[in-house]
Amino acid sequence: VELGGVQIAAGDKVTLWYGSANRDESKFADPWRFDVTRHPNPTCGFGGGGAHFCLGANLARREITVAFEELHRLVPDSMDVGEPDLLHSAFIHGIKRLPVAWTPPR
Repeated sequence: VELGGVQIAAGDKVTLWYGSANRDESKFADPWRFDVTRHPNPTCGFGGGGAHFCLGANLARREITVAFEELHRLVPDSMDVGEPDLLHSAFIHGIKRLPVAWTPPR
């Protein structure tokens, strides 16, 4: 079998790197930028569909949407003021720290 120009023979070991999901420059503009409004975003974070699709995916999406909506409601002028400190591992990519600023309530 050939995948992405690489021959994979019977018996070869293949590794799945979840951390590289949604980081394909040929599919996403600026794939390393954190963008909650990216659309379309065919994420494989919930199993990619089919028989192994996560049953809690819709609830998880709704929870994160509500969390960001509430955060924006409480601090509407928040903005990042520095580069994110990224978490890199063989299991997941994420943001460890993201410096932000906002106007304190009076």
